[in-house]
Amino acid sequence: MGKIRIGIVGYGNIGRGVEQSIKRNDDMELKAVFTRRNPADVHILTETAKVYSVDEAVKMKDDIDVMILCGGSATDLPVIGPKVAASFNTIDSFDTHAKIPEYFANVDKAAKEGKNVSIISVGWDPGMFSLNRLYAESILVQGSTYTFWGKGVSQGHSDAIRRIEGVKNGIQYTVPIEAAVDQVRSGSEPELTTRQKHLRECYVVAEEGADKAAIEEAIKTMPNYFDEYDTTVTFITEEELKENHSKMPHGGFVIRTGETGCEGNKHVIEYSLKLDSNPEFTGSVLVAYARAAHRLSKKGESGARSVFDIAPAMLSQMTPEELRAHML
Repeated sequence: MGKIRIGIVGYGNIGRGVEQSIKRNDDMELKAVFTRRNPADVHILTETAKVYSVDEAVKMKDDIDVMILCGGSATDLPVIGPKVAASFNTIDSFDTHAKIPEYFANVDKAAKEGKNVSIISVGWDPGMFSLNRLYAESILVQGSTYTFWGKGVSQGHSDAIRRIEGVKNGIQYTVPIEAAVDQVRSGSEPELTTRQKHLRECYVVAEEGADKAAIEEAIKTMPNYFDEYDTTVTFITEEELKENHSKMPHGGFVIRTGETGCEGNKHVIEYSLKLDSNPEFTGSVLVAYARAAHRLSKKGESGARSVFDIAPAMLSQMTPEELRAHML
């Protein structure tokens, strides 16, 4: 059986993470990277793959089994998600939680018309954390669920900062508020606002002559990203950014507290991640779900899916018999 042929749209941090993950999955191969930049300026690690303009992607429908979309959620994916889904099976990491239903509907329509499978919002949140919220709430049906992120770099929020006029570069750290975490772990089921759970720290390199006050205001009032949080904006030089903020750690945890039985016995379910590289881990999740999209497509299925719709066995290279023997 031939390898699953993967295409990557967008070669930023996540695109590079996807490429490195493909190298670790022996049932896959990278066929092509598609970019809006000049292809000659994009240097990839896979010698057997080529770089093309994104406009050439549609010509390669017969050469690629799954296209992994590595654009940002703020402006890229809402446009390219449905567009590419019309021609290819796709995986993406769309992470604007409030807009997921709308995005799903748009991708679903395009994927069904193209007879393709598209799995949206794949990553660790949304993605792996979403699954753990679902599992925990299905088991502890009376209780409260809390999600904390960080401390770490949010790629989506950092991308949103960099798209503001006057911003040359920038990075954003999500920081859980320790007092809130301690309250949750105690099992007291506190009612916490968005602002009480996290801080957002932004480090920004401004273009020469840019209006820093306007940049700070645009960040702090950005809907779906910063407006509901206490946010700090610190302006630094490009050199400071490279020296102190070049790595991309992240992580977080999902906590479900609840009761069972007549006596109200207490239970706490906690799932956590500690990541040295946010984009490399996200890329690895995307690649696992590419395997599932390919398998569903082979069965003749079409339309959009979320991680809730994908059976765990679809992600693994193991056969069902091997899974039952070694993983169950």
